[in-house]
Amino acid sequence: MLKTIAAIATPVGTGAISLIRISGPNALKIAQEAQAKGEIPSNRSVGLRKIRDVQGRVVDEGVLSVFKGPKSYTGEDVVEFTGHGGVVVTRRVLERFLELGAEPAEPGEFTQRAFMNGKLDLTQAEAVMDLISAQTSLALRSANEQLEGRLGKVSEEIREALLGATAHLEAYIDFPEEDIDPAVGEALCKTLREQERKINELLATADQGKILREGVRTVIYGKPNVGKSSLLNRLLGYQRAIVSSREGTTRDTIEEVVNLRGIPLRLIDTAGVRDSEDEIEQEGIAMTRGQVSRADLILELRDLSEPYEDSTLELPEGVKCLEILNKSDLVDSSWEGRGGLRISCETREGFPEMEGAIAQLLELDEDHWGDHSVAVNSRHQACLMKSREALERALNSLQEGEEPELTALDLREALTAVGGIAGVVDTEEILGEIFGRFCIGK
Repeated sequence: MLKTIAAIATPVGTGAISLIRISGPNALKIAQEAQAKGEIPSNRSVGLRKIRDVQGRVVDEGVLSVFKGPKSYTGEDVVEFTGHGGVVVTRRVLERFLELGAEPAEPGEFTQRAFMNGKLDLTQAEAVMDLISAQTSLALRSANEQLEGRLGKVSEEIREALLGATAHLEAYIDFPEEDIDPAVGEALCKTLREQERKINELLATADQGKILREGVRTVIYGKPNVGKSSLLNRLLGYQRAIVSSREGTTRDTIEEVVNLRGIPLRLIDTAGVRDSEDEIEQEGIAMTRGQVSRADLILELRDLSEPYEDSTLELPEGVKCLEILNKSDLVDSSWEGRGGLRISCETREGFPEMEGAIAQLLELDEDHWGDHSVAVNSRHQACLMKSREALERALNSLQEGEEPELTALDLREALTAVGGIAGVVDTEEILGEIFGRFCIGK
């Protein structure tokens, strides 16, 4: 018999309220015994109830909600108790449910049960975690689109088309006397090319998905005292880094996340780059160079109040860079006629233009985002790439007139890989990896 699970579904710590969730065949029975007196609320309704210990003493009083399966989050009988948010009282209520037969839920087990019971496909289950961890409006929008099943729908359309093509080809293998005429063969190739195009469109969102989920690794680079720490503080909106006119103040890297027009930037303030005999400062400069080599975006900050010098930045291949000229209120004459985005960290002049330039450079602002509101993650990307490779082999074998059995094997591999996106496969390893990242109680 499937076990009944229970867990605290609200964050650890003291708060106004806490929520404890029970799911499984004995959820209603456990809730009934825990309150000891009176009936539990009817299906899809709530009631004020007291949770009592084994001696009948009140542990907590709160709202009990009942959702009978299959019309519940997990597809099973679910009971939720919303009580007072103290650490001790919340733990004691959970312990009472466990004493009555529930077992502690594993991370992500509630959502995994929703998937196993057909309430969500695998892409929607992953979107629950993306929704919880979203740091910007674009990330939230992407997670909501995926939670509504948009990515699952597209991948299912591809899978159904490949399923039809595979069935058609295998029917020909089973009944070779029924020749596939050239028109039918070309139609099969056309179907495969169309699915390959759709796969490529999804793969094109992988970089956007990585940025939305992990943020843009953004290194603020420049010589000492050009205003790197001031820029970090201005973008964050509060004093995070020490600002001083003394060179070499920043010795270590400082990392913070800022929401810039819907884009999560992982801002990294680094030590100023210069020739130095100070051992600690040299270590900081070495760390700066290491951060530059791993950056997605470099904001090269230069000082307009100092005489112009050529940039010494060696830009890694594939990394985007924006030159920002600080202290626009104190411009040295040697900068006359030279380009670059001019700002002042002192007066905040030029900041809207700088934010717009960053958004355009990354092509991830609201205007560029358009209808591409679902971005694949690394697991989806691996499935899609494997499917595309198998499709390419199938197309080549069809065009070169190879044995149809070989083409059918490639199509089956493509079909299995695409099915893995929404979870139309029986792979315990995939499920364990995905749901193990969830919070306990979700």
